[in-house]
Amino acid sequence: MELLTFFEWAETSMLGSIGKTYGGVYAMGQSLHLMSLALLGGTVLVTDLRLLNVMLKDVPSEVVIENAHKWFRVALIVIISTGIFMAAAVATRMYYNPFYWAKMSALLAGIIFVFAIKRPLLKRPHASINPIVLKSVAVASLIIWFSVAATGRWIGFS
Repeated sequence: MELLTFFEWAETSMLGSIGKTYGGVYAMGQSLHLMSLALLGGTVLVTDLRLLNVMLKDVPSEVVIENAHKWFRVALIVIISTGIFMAAAVATRMYYNPFYWAKMSALLAGIIFVFAIKRPLLKRPHASINPIVLKSVAVASLIIWFSVAATGRWIGFS
């Protein structure tokens, strides 16, 4: 199936129709999406600023990372679920929007980074990891997730 055909189907699907027809339902989806973005952003900031020794210096970084990651996963699930719902309502418009594709690319990069690089690395005792590596991971994470947020915000402007 061609990608455009899939997007056209998504817009005419029951999910897309609900999003278009019931503005209140769409607004609730948007609200959940934004609250989850705030939660995800907060977990990223807390973990990365802790790795950079900017905050929570009196709490072991392993504790901060493990506790925040639980909420990161919850936020990510809600973000993806509500994002699919919202995109379905305007799927063909999203298909032609370069910022949508930039956000999806950045989101995919962020998910791969977290689950393939950051999480496996930080499962080890942090004292055994070179501090430059820890700080580099934190900076890379901040850049990636800022890119997700910035490109997502620009979807609304285009």
